[in-house]
Parts: sequence; structure tokens; C-alpha cells
Amino acid sequence: MTITHAAFVTLPVSDQDRALRFYRDVLGLAVTADRDMPQGRWLQVAPEGARTVFTLAGPGMGDFEPGSARGIMLVTTDVDADCARLTGAGTEVRGPDELPWGRMASFTDPDGNGLMLLTEKEGF
Repeated sequence: MTITHAAFVTLPVSDQDRALRFYRDVLGLAVTADRDMPQGRWLQVAPEGARTVFTLAGPGMGDFEPGSARGIMLVTTDVDADCARLTGAGTEVRGPDELPWGRMASFTDPDGNGLMLLTEKEGF
């Protein structure tokens, strides 16, 4: 096996414009692709400098159920500040909680896809 990295993670959404506003304007991710394809709009976002991007797959872009993605971990340097930003934008956040591997919180995007924020504990 010679796998080097994951290219993208699919996040099924029902409304790509609404999802884009959340991922770009609330989470601060950058748009890496936004183009029309024969089967629909190809829309991707990612943290600056990331090798793995998130494809916001709308209707027609595969057999995906909006809100079905779970366990997407986003690493942050300040989980508390990010939780405050999410809460201020109207997103319900659970946590943050202190865990052996770091400080972690969870939330969902507008479609119900499950995401987590983690500030890793140094040396873990």
C-alpha cells in the first residue's frame, strides 16, 4: 500500500448555499473548488493549508443522505473561542469537555452532520 493522504471527505447537504455560508462564514474554511459539473455543483472547502478538503455534496452528487456524516474531527488551537463563535452564530454546542487527550466539543452543521472540535493536549 502506498496511500499518502485522504483527498476529500464527503459531507452530504440538502442546500449547498446554506452549507457554504456555515462552513465558510461560521467555521472560517476557505473555498477550494466551486464549479458546475454535469451531475451538479462541485463545492469544496478546507482549512487554510489542509491536504484534505470537505466536499459539500448536494442533491444529484451521489447517493448520500444529508446529515448522515458523523465523527468529523476538526483540530483547533482554541476550542473555547471556537465554541463561543459557534454559539454566537446560533449553533448548539455540547461541551467543551476536558478529556485525557484534550479539550473537546461537538456540534452539527445545518443538515445534522456531526462534527467535533478538539484542542489536543500537549504531549498526548
